[in-house]
Amino acid sequence: MANKIAIGGDHAGFTYKAMLKTVLEELGHTIQDFGPDSDASVDYPDHVHPLAKAVVNKEADLGVLICGSGNGVAITANKHQGVRAALCWQPEIAALARSHNNANVLCIPARFVSEEVAKEMLRVFLETEFEGGRHQNRVNKIAAC
Repeated sequence: MANKIAIGGDHAGFTYKAMLKTVLEELGHTIQDFGPDSDASVDYPDHVHPLAKAVVNKEADLGVLICGSGNGVAITANKHQGVRAALCWQPEIAALARSHNNANVLCIPARFVSEEVAKEMLRVFLETEFEGGRHQNRVNKIAAC
């Protein structure tokens, strides 16, 4: 099923972002790119906050954020009520993030995973459904206010 995918990150994630956009296009997804547009140094919150708002406002079905460690983008995205950004470094973690936590933003640490692992995590993240059930009660308790 084709989705509208928001993608962004920082300069360390720029190359992976371009590569993953190609994968998303091949899979038939619509892409909204929140930048950056090059590998020149940027402040990742400038790209993450607009992406997170798009996910919260349902302008995008899911988000993908890429930076060097994945931490900065995950921390920033998770400041938004309704965003469940998951830092993943293996496809199995991406699957659990979706199936158990109903994650809606995949965060990829470009400096610590290969392009092949990043592609596989993206594929798994997109294909995995939230299980609901006992996990729904837990997800309902995530919001702090």
